Amino acid sequence: MVTVVRLHPQSSAAALGPMAEGLSGPERALVARALDFAEPLYAGQVLSTGEPTWAHALGLAGNLAAIGLDAGGRAAGLLFAAPKHLGGLEKLQEAFGEEIAGLAAGVEKLYQLRVATRGHTAESAASQNEVLRKMVLGMVEDVRVVLIRLASRTQTLRWFAKNENPERAEYARETLDIYAPLANRLGVWQLKWELEDLSFRYLEPELYKRIAKMLDGKRAERERYITDTISVLSNEVEKLDIKAEITGRPKHLYSIWNKMRNKAVDFDEVYDVRALRAIVPEVKDCYSVLGAVHNLWTPIPREFDDYISRPKGNLYQSLHTAVIGPGGKTLEVQIRTEAMHQQAEYGIAAHWRYKEVGGMRAKPARAQGAFDEKIAWLRQLLAWRDEVADWGKTTKQARLDDTVYVLTPQGKVIDLPAGATPVDFAYTLHTDLGHRCRGAKVDGQMVPLDTRLASGQRVEIVAAKSGGPSRDWLNAERGFVTSNRARHKIRQWFNAKALAETVATGRAKVEKELKRIGAGQANLEELASRLGFKQPDDLFAAVARDEVNLRQLDLREKQAEVVTARVQKAKPSQKKSSVLIVGMDSLMTQLARCCKPVPPDALRGFVTRGKGVSVHREDCTSLKRLAEKDPERLIDTAWGKGEGSYAVDMTVTASDRRGLLRDIGDALAREKINVSAVRTQNRDELAFMRFTFEVADLAQLKRAFAAVRQLKGVIRVARG
Repeated sequence: MVTVVRLHPQSSAAALGPMAEGLSGPERALVARALDFAEPLYAGQVLSTGEPTWAHALGLAGNLAAIGLDAGGRAAGLLFAAPKHLGGLEKLQEAFGEEIAGLAAGVEKLYQLRVATRGHTAESAASQNEVLRKMVLGMVEDVRVVLIRLASRTQTLRWFAKNENPERAEYARETLDIYAPLANRLGVWQLKWELEDLSFRYLEPELYKRIAKMLDGKRAERERYITDTISVLSNEVEKLDIKAEITGRPKHLYSIWNKMRNKAVDFDEVYDVRALRAIVPEVKDCYSVLGAVHNLWTPIPREFDDYISRPKGNLYQSLHTAVIGPGGKTLEVQIRTEAMHQQAEYGIAAHWRYKEVGGMRAKPARAQGAFDEKIAWLRQLLAWRDEVADWGKTTKQARLDDTVYVLTPQGKVIDLPAGATPVDFAYTLHTDLGHRCRGAKVDGQMVPLDTRLASGQRVEIVAAKSGGPSRDWLNAERGFVTSNRARHKIRQWFNAKALAETVATGRAKVEKELKRIGAGQANLEELASRLGFKQPDDLFAAVARDEVNLRQLDLREKQAEVVTARVQKAKPSQKKSSVLIVGMDSLMTQLARCCKPVPPDALRGFVTRGKGVSVHREDCTSLKRLAEKDPERLIDTAWGKGEGSYAVDMTVTASDRRGLLRDIGDALAREKINVSAVRTQNRDELAFMRFTFEVADLAQLKRAFAAVRQLKGVIRVARG
């Protein structure tokens, strides 16, 4: 419901004068058309603050004229609320074209951002300030949208000066957190100072009054002091044959308070309470005037800054110095050229205000190209600069073009990599929400999960009560995920699921075997410990992966009953075999290549034709086939005490990634294992590998398996 109030607004004809300052005839006509279009549209309408919409539009556009924004920007400022009242952009586009309609729509989008982020606690808001400032910049393609938003906020704070509002402090805090720093970053000092001073007035009314009173209490004395020092410095500069404009510098209460607080000094010790500004024709004149200032008065150590040779990140240039002036009082002096002054006062808006300077109208394409390049550079710079209160400390963050900023349903801002989808968003909020993600709404509309998100959108996840991710999400060609976090969490889930299934399979095998040997009530913790495992689940997993033979569950109980006899290999020069054949001597033995047994695997021998005894793991599938044909050739065997090494095959299934083979090699090398052969195959983003190497015993093999299993992306490790 819209509130209607009775107004006596300033007529559009009377308002045009100051609003069209510095514009050509056609440009004035454009602003006049915007005034005529907006006045009846806003008649009787008020904003959420209680301010009449028409009055706000006039004040906003006046602020834009004061910083010299172009005619299109001023027209868009007047039409800031038109999209809302017209119910869309179609009529605005017909009347003013795509550019101005787009600017007005951008301003409305930024206003919606404020509505979306209300209600944060002070703590949560503080943590979001930087990402909010980046979001504001990331949401707009045209920097004029941000300038219009700054002009609008300035007008709102002016309205609060004459009209009490319970939300005044909230607006002031948001201004200091987001909009004043943005004005600073864009170099629009005219708006920055007013935004800060008005916010300070509403947040700290007693402090504001006290500092204002101190300024007023000595105003006459200070003005006489400034007049005298201007005269002294002007006479000195005239001797240098330099034409300089020397004035007193305006006093900003918030700046004075900040310096008192940060430097822990009294009011009289703040240097810029008494301040001069000298504007000269050329850069070389700046340094000449600086020399004159230091010849007249004693410089204060560590209070000199050369922002000409080292400009600030927002392109600000000037010389700053503080001296002990006449009467032993501190005095700050700023020295700059006219061009530097325009940049300092109007920042990025100085382009439009002084676009005719240097023949830019004669070469519009070249000038516009240079400006576009400057804007692109500025937006990139703003993306990684830290808070402008201290440009000396910088922290690199993602570039604006590499990041999108979206809102949760509660209004929290989330930054994501460019190209991110609702699945990435869900995993950023919470891993479990990502696993259960089944759909998404963007700005209230259902969208596919592979939708690319854009800055400023509000995203809501539709989640199942339980369940997990889809394997399709890991398919890069399908485009469901972009962020490394989401991809890592999805792979973790599938790895954990595979491990749980492996443990369940192993548990079933162990329990079945224990029942078979009459040990169904065995203590699983003790059994796992006896076999060298920290916990039963590790044993179950090893059994499922065929790293432990089921006969080993009973091996330690029966070791004393095993009858063994020593045997020799055929060649007397070789070491004694570590395999014993029950009841026989002097048989040539060889470990089967099909299953590569390792102590203490349960063994069975098979007497071959002419090659002695081939020793297999008891569960070897090849041995079972041989036994079906020639069961009489089977022979009992066991491990002896001989020394040696044993060839083993290890198969690895893992998510394919760069460096995987190197990492596995390093893990095996740490266990002093020499790899003799490697075979790899890649399919569907998975790597299937088979390693052949030698180990001394099963303990070394288990350590090797454990080391490889802990590597990033490894899904399964088993005996080959």
